[in-house]
Order: sequence, then C-alpha cells, then structure tokens
Amino acid sequence: MGNRERNGYVLTDDATRVDVDRVHRWLDEESYWATGRSHELVSRSIAGSVPYSVLAGDEQVAFARVVTDGATFAWVCDVFVDQAHRGRGLGGWLVDSIVEDMTARGILRLLLATRDAHEVYRRSGFTPLEGASRYMELDRRPTRNAILAHPDLAHPDLARP
Repeated sequence: MGNRERNGYVLTDDATRVDVDRVHRWLDEESYWATGRSHELVSRSIAGSVPYSVLAGDEQVAFARVVTDGATFAWVCDVFVDQAHRGRGLGGWLVDSIVEDMTARGILRLLLATRDAHEVYRRSGFTPLEGASRYMELDRRPTRNAILAHPDLAHPDLARP
C-alpha cells in the first residue's frame, strides 16, 4: 500500500512507523476489548499482523491491524482513533484503505467484530455475518464479557472461565 495522504495526515502500512508504546496504551487503557493486554502481547500481535498507522507528522493518531493468511482470509482488528482526532473521518479512511489494500492483494473475505461502530464499518461495505450459527469459538479472554456488553459481568474477576 505504501503511504497515502489526506488533510495533513499520512496513512501507512510501514511497520517501522508504529508507535508500539502508544498503541499499547490505547488498547490497554482506552479500549473495551483489550483492557489489560500487556505491552509484550501488543508488540507480538503487531509483529504477526499487517499494521496500519495514521500519522499527524510523527505522531501516531490511529491504528489498526489485519491478521491474514495472505491469500484467502483477513481479520481486521484493534481499530483505534485517538480521542483528539476523532470526528475527522480517520476511522473510515483507515478501514476503507484496509479493504482496498486487502482486495488488491486478492483477499476477498474480511471479517471484524465491533460492539458499537457498526455504521463506520457498514460505510466501508461490511454487513452482518451471514450464517453466524456455523461459526464456533473458544474465547478465554478476560475481557470477553465487556466485549459482549455484559455489564454485570464485565469485571475480569466475574468473567466466566
């Protein structure tokens, strides 16, 4: 993909441009799905993915990563836009660019999960999962209940095993 520019921002898939410390802070402290994720785990997850960064100068202001086999399937995850830069269309630009990049690579099936940003992803072409009953999972994340929006069970000490 290289670099794309828009309204003073640069979007890149250059892994060397990822501010891992900042991404870790966002995920660990500000996301509902990755609260408590260690720095080492965030670093490994980025290393095992195709990372996308939106930069304002040298400052990382948005991030997403794609887990893919490089041929048939991609999972878009950890999409995050810094609070100070929200409302400027960066999330949509980021996701649209990921869809375009994965399509250019020949990957025609992309999945993601969201609790509250359905409209952002719908504008990028995502639809509710057809045949969801065919999918199964083994989910041992301590944040599972927060992700699924079970407010009474969102605390990790109350999470189901």
